[in-house]
Amino acid sequence: TQKQEQLKKLAPHDVVVTAPGSEYDFVSRYFWPANGGDEDPVTGSIHTGLAPYWAERLGKTELMALQASKRSGVLLCRVTEDRVFVSGKAVHYLEGKITV
Repeated sequence: TQKQEQLKKLAPHDVVVTAPGSEYDFVSRYFWPANGGDEDPVTGSIHTGLAPYWAERLGKTELMALQASKRSGVLLCRVTEDRVFVSGKAVHYLEGKITV
């Protein structure tokens, strides 16, 4: 689509959009067409950056987040002094070994 083509021009950067939620503490979407995909359905790693931002804005350390993609997903985020914990239901899609 035209929007995806415009986002590709931001390469190598991806785009995260976030806003306060009504049913959730915050909502987000994550687009990465510049790096080989369109929209990630639920991205735990992105929430390790979003959660501290919203924790500070909302004055709380436990947050419920919605990544509002086509598939969508709810994430529980807990922000501590030096870590962010992200949990929720996951979809098993791959099994393998990585040799470093």
